[in-house]
Amino acid sequence: MKYLALFEFVPGEEGFSVLFPDIPFGWTTGRNFDEAYKRAVEVLDIKLSDMEIEGQEIPSPRTLEQIQKEWEDWAEWEKDGNFLIVPVPYIPAAKPAKYSIYMDKSLMARIDEVTDNRSAFLSKAAEMLLDYHPAR
Repeated sequence: MKYLALFEFVPGEEGFSVLFPDIPFGWTTGRNFDEAYKRAVEVLDIKLSDMEIEGQEIPSPRTLEQIQKEWEDWAEWEKDGNFLIVPVPYIPAAKPAKYSIYMDKSLMARIDEVTDNRSAFLSKAAEMLLDYHPAR
């Protein structure tokens, strides 16, 4: 699922503010676009995970057209016109699944030197790399 986020750069202020029209209290900031995007991904995950834990209904992502029609603050945002609309992915946490991968033996040996849990190590490495290079 992807939720639309409004990234606003306010002249005279540092960085970006980010707002999710579909998520109650879903907002964050960042000193630059990359930091704001990374924080937006984190906030979306935290807010929706918390809602799920608390038994609240997870809102469906709306299209831009729906947000323009239904969101009460749209007219104010549109009037200012100083924002970007960016889809931000939400991937709900799932139970671990087993996968077979092919990897160079020497690389696996290096991994084994630093961890007793290959799966956790590779999952964390993949997560860090994906955070460093967000989806394009």
